[in-house]
Amino acid sequence: MNLRLLFLAFALMGSIITAIAQGLTGRAFYKSSSKISFSMDSTKMAPDVMADLQKQLKKQMEREYILTFSQTESNWKQVESLGGGPATASSGGATIMISAGNQDKLLYKNVAEQNYIEEEDLMGKGFLVKDSLRNYDWELTGESKKIGDYTCQKAIYSRIVDSKVFSMGKEEMEASKDTVNVTAWFTMQIPVSHGPSDFWGLPGLILELQNNGMTYIAERIVLNPTDPVKIEIPKKGEMINREDYQALSEEKMNEMMKRYSGKPGDGNRMTIKIGN
Repeated sequence: MNLRLLFLAFALMGSIITAIAQGLTGRAFYKSSSKISFSMDSTKMAPDVMADLQKQLKKQMEREYILTFSQTESNWKQVESLGGGPATASSGGATIMISAGNQDKLLYKNVAEQNYIEEEDLMGKGFLVKDSLRNYDWELTGESKKIGDYTCQKAIYSRIVDSKVFSMGKEEMEASKDTVNVTAWFTMQIPVSHGPSDFWGLPGLILELQNNGMTYIAERIVLNPTDPVKIEIPKKGEMINREDYQALSEEKMNEMMKRYSGKPGDGNRMTIKIGN
């Protein structure tokens, strides 16, 4: 596998030299879908009601994104739409709302310098998280398939991550470990090392990516568009590194736990998981 990846890396170097000479730029339009799964006391909610809620939420959690890229830089941003607000589902007298975050959030990646800047919002305050790109130790499987007009190859990646769970009524967050499994399909026909969200590092554009219940699929790609591609660097917000931002997020969660711990409730439980 390592020899194959090395061979592809050399092939990519040759392709990139050609791409640079040609000034390769582009826009890739992705659609995302999420796996929604939850459970509640069957004495309080019938199975058919839970199934209906999950179906509604899955549909509403679909999002559209655009990846704008040059050889070395990219922007990743959700496409503004009327359905970009919180996902809300109602059935059998129950209502569930899920917020997927700020759709205006911009992610900038520079694969040449291997760093990124991402807009984040924490309790109403804007931040610019700037740090080194995560190093993905991709493993090639040798599998291939067609996505649209492009021949793609399969790569996988996994790692153990630390997570913390915030629960109503408890005074401290519970630490846990989770396994992140990622599957990517990339094409050497577009020789840039970009991909959806913060994923990168393969010898070709990632057209499909599955990440623990979240799937991104490129539905349309425009190479060297007539209107010039502009890569934007986020500038609004307080600059902070990834480690400090995660620590600040945990601090805010602890404050929320203290605020709600010990308060009487209706028997229902709210859980928030961070870190994965």
